[in-house]
Amino acid sequence: MMRHSLSPALLFALLSLAPLHAADATTPEAKLAALGLKLPATAAPVANYVSAVRTGNLVFLAGHISRGEDGKVLAGKAGGDFTTEMAAAAAKQTALALLATLKNEIGDLAKVKRIVRVGGFVNCRPDYTAQPTVMNGCSDLLVAVFGEKGKHARAALGMVSLPLGAVVEIEMIVEVE
Repeated sequence: MMRHSLSPALLFALLSLAPLHAADATTPEAKLAALGLKLPATAAPVANYVSAVRTGNLVFLAGHISRGEDGKVLAGKAGGDFTTEMAAAAAKQTALALLATLKNEIGDLAKVKRIVRVGGFVNCRPDYTAQPTVMNGCSDLLVAVFGEKGKHARAALGMVSLPLGAVVEIEMIVEVE
């Protein structure tokens, strides 16, 4: 059962994985703008945790669930309600939410020294095996925005369920100046 209000075709069109290149842009935020992307409003934590913790030169970002541009949870299962491409688009949108939280924490995305690790969780059917392809939606965006500094270690795991039925949840560790 689909729990997002958009048709699958419209959802994919809105979150499309358009070619990611911004060769002339110099800052991460200029690269986002060149890609036609903007950071969403940040969501407040819904339980007893914080969205980001900085210790030394590392920022640990809490898991962010997939939400559309309207802030509504993109809920469903990859390999069921969501095609792999739609789930990858949701991962891309989730990466934007992570970057918004990171910017709130450090003030300027130009302070990013390296994306260290991304942990991706995909709500999927038991026989689904394309979790790495889904997580490419996040990884490709990070490399497009940060170049070599955006290349990271990663885990892509299939889950039987995620909070609020979200199709994707992603956490991230970032080294900053």
